[in-house]
Amino acid sequence: MTSLDRMLEIMNYFDEDNLSIDVSRAADLTGTSRATAYRYIQSLTKSGLLMPAAGGSYVLGSRIIELEMVIRESDPLLRAARRLIRRNSEDLDLNIMLCSYYGDKVLCSDFAWPDRSIEEIYKRGRAMPIFRGAMAKIILAHLPPAQLKNVYRWNEEEIRQIGLATNWDEFRKAMSVMRSDGYAVTYSEVFEGLVGIAAPVRDTEKRILGSVVFVIAQERFGKFVPSQLIREICRISAEIEEGVSRLTGGSDDASVYAARLKRPVATEA
Repeated sequence: MTSLDRMLEIMNYFDEDNLSIDVSRAADLTGTSRATAYRYIQSLTKSGLLMPAAGGSYVLGSRIIELEMVIRESDPLLRAARRLIRRNSEDLDLNIMLCSYYGDKVLCSDFAWPDRSIEEIYKRGRAMPIFRGAMAKIILAHLPPAQLKNVYRWNEEEIRQIGLATNWDEFRKAMSVMRSDGYAVTYSEVFEGLVGIAAPVRDTEKRILGSVVFVIAQERFGKFVPSQLIREICRISAEIEEGVSRLTGGSDDASVYAARLKRPVATEA
């Protein structure tokens, strides 16, 4: 690890369960002396990424808030999806979540949540495992082959434990089938009693950017025709992709936005 890698390990430490850090913990994370860890922390503090707190600890700094604003205003995925997921969510009366990813984590980037019978369990920035849930699996299935193989190598034991695959060939085939299908449906894999129906969101070169997913209570899911929901989430994905293309100069065709929204057909009243 370079010095920069070690310093970034301090930032990687922060999540919902680890809200502050001190010099001793930073030294353990970076494998350095307390003096070196303190210098790393001071550099991060000067940049605004950390700030001092009580008891000699440090918490995330205000620069994080500024960067969050910048990414929300500049990221083509967020900009293309922001209005679309809210418009579709209102019209369909279905909860919709937009996800992005990095490394082995999937993040909730944005969401629209009209069905309040489901608790608002997702938050912007909340990290989720990449091997569970439709929103994650459809991203995984669209990773480039070399990256997918690395993910498998790094997480082989976990993949086996959750029953996703017992070897690389089995894992590759499962991802290939899901990629060919163009959607994923999962039941109670992230939260009990919830169904996820997800489609990939790609850029103009078909590289995976993230996913868009319906989050539906299982008892309500039984009232719909599943194929109708799949068509709807794939349509929304296509609209977002078209928006990304327009924002990045890939296309001037706005015809996809003229599609009339239709409520999925329920099998019972």
